[in-house]
Amino acid sequence: MYELTRRSKEICIMTELPAFDSIRLEIVEPRVALLTLNRPEKRNAFDTAMRDEIGAALAHVRADRDIGALIVTGAGNTFCAGGDISEMKAGVPSAEAGRQRLMDLLPTAMALFTMEIPVISAVDGFAYGAGFNLALAADFILATPEARFCQSFARVGLVPDFGGFYILPRIVGFAKARELILTAREIDADEALKLDIVYKIVPRAELLAAAREIANRLKAASPVAMAQCKRLLRTTFQQDLQTILESEAAAQGICLVSDYHKEAVSDFLERRPRKFTWDA
Repeated sequence: MYELTRRSKEICIMTELPAFDSIRLEIVEPRVALLTLNRPEKRNAFDTAMRDEIGAALAHVRADRDIGALIVTGAGNTFCAGGDISEMKAGVPSAEAGRQRLMDLLPTAMALFTMEIPVISAVDGFAYGAGFNLALAADFILATPEARFCQSFARVGLVPDFGGFYILPRIVGFAKARELILTAREIDADEALKLDIVYKIVPRAELLAAAREIANRLKAASPVAMAQCKRLLRTTFQQDLQTILESEAAAQGICLVSDYHKEAVSDFLERRPRKFTWDA
C-alpha cells in the first residue's frame, strides 16, 4: 500500500521495504526503486556491512515484480569512494581468506549485473574503485559536472573487482580500459561522456529528477523484452553468430507470446498511443 508523503516540495511514494543501516531502499515513484548508499561520513565507501545490505536490497528488488526500474545513487554529494580503507587496515590472514572476502561479494555483483529491470546510476562526486564498477553495472549512468571516476585499485596495490575487468573493456575498449586500470588516473564527467561511460551530464540539483524521468520511461517498456535484451547483450561477446541467432529466436519466441506484445500490436493497429516511447 503506497503512502504519499511530501519531501522538499516533491511528492514521494513510500512503501513497506526492508530497513538498513548503511543504505536506504525506497519506492520514489510507482514501480521505481531508489537504492541510496548512505555512509556520507565515509564517502559511501564499501565495508562488509554495506556489501551485505546491498545484496539484501537487490534480492528484494529482484523478487518484487511490481518494481520496474532501479536507481542507484549515493548520499552527501558522493556516489561511492570504493572500498573502506580503514577496514582493509586489519589485513587478511591468508591469500585464501582474501579471495573468500571477494567471493562473498560475488552474489551481490551478479545480482546487479543480471538484474532484469533497467538500472540507472546517478553519480555525483567520487565514483572510485568498486564504486566506479558499481556505477558501470547500470544500463544508464547520469553524472553531475562534479562527478569523478577512477579505477583507483592500483593506488593501494590491488586489482579491480566488482566486475571491473568484465564491464569496463566492453564499454571503452581494451586499450582504454588497460590505460585506466594501470594508471589509476581520475577522469572527469566530460571525459567519461566522451568514452560512453556516461549517458548524460546534468546539474547536481537535477540529478535525481533526471534519473527518475528515465526510470519512469523505461518502466513502461515490456518487462519480458527488457529482460531478454539485457540477457542477450550480457552474453553477446561470448557467442558466435549461430548461437546468437538461435538465442535471438528463443528470446523472440518468449516475447511474441507476452501480453505486452499483443497489446502493443493492438494499440498500433487501432492507432492508440504507445505505452513506451523515447525522444529522438
